[in-house]
Amino acid sequence: MTLAGIDGCRGGWLCVVQRGGVLTATITATLAPWLEAERPDLAVIDIPIGLTAAGPRECDVLARRALPGRASSIFPAPVRGALGHDSYAAACAAHRACDGRAMSKQSWFILPKIAEVDALLQAGPQWRAVLYEGHPELSFATWNGGRPMVAAKRTLLGRLDRRSLIEGRWPGRLDVLAESLPRAAYQHDDLLDACAVLWTADRLSKGTAEARPAIPAYDETGLRMSIVA
Repeated sequence: MTLAGIDGCRGGWLCVVQRGGVLTATITATLAPWLEAERPDLAVIDIPIGLTAAGPRECDVLARRALPGRASSIFPAPVRGALGHDSYAAACAAHRACDGRAMSKQSWFILPKIAEVDALLQAGPQWRAVLYEGHPELSFATWNGGRPMVAAKRTLLGRLDRRSLIEGRWPGRLDVLAESLPRAAYQHDDLLDACAVLWTADRLSKGTAEARPAIPAYDETGLRMSIVA
C-alpha cells in the first residue's frame, strides 16, 4: 500500500510517503494536485476534518483527555460558519453568532488550510475514504506506550524524544528526508509531525489504529469527525 503522513508547513503541506517500505518526502503548495499524482491508499493529515454547526467536536474533547500535560496542543476546531471570512474579526464574529464563543487565534491561523481540505473533500468525495484526521501529539503518545511526550516538540529534549521514536521505526531516514526538502519551506518539527501521522497511517492500514470517538460522528456535509492514532 501507499501510505502518507501530511502536516501543514510554511510552503503548504509536508507529505511523507511510504511506498514499498521506502520513505520519500515532498512539499506541495496545495494538496489536491499532490493527491491526484501520488494516489495514496491511506493518508493521515494533521488538520481538522468535519466541522460542527455549533459546539465542540467530540473528537477534540476526547483527544485532549488522552493528552494530559499536552492537551493544549489540540486546538478547538472552528464551526463551519467561520469559513470563508478574510479577517479574524469577521471570522470571530461569525463564529460567535453560530456558537456563542469567539474563535481562538490558533484556529484562525490554520483556517485557510482547514478550508482547503474541506473544499477538497466536498469537491472530491472519493478522497473521504482515503484522508483521515490525525494529530501528531496523539500519535507520539500512542507510539510512546500511551504516555504523552514530556517536553514540548520545539525544545531540544522534545525533539530528541520524538526523533528516537522515528529512528526506531525508520533508522537513518529522517536526515535523508530532511536533505531532500527545501529548508526555507518547513520547520524541523513539521517533518517529525508528518512522520508521526504516517506511523498512524500504517496502523490504520493494519486495522490497529484507535479512533476517537470509536464510532465517528459526521458533520452536516457527511464528513467524518474522528481523530485516529
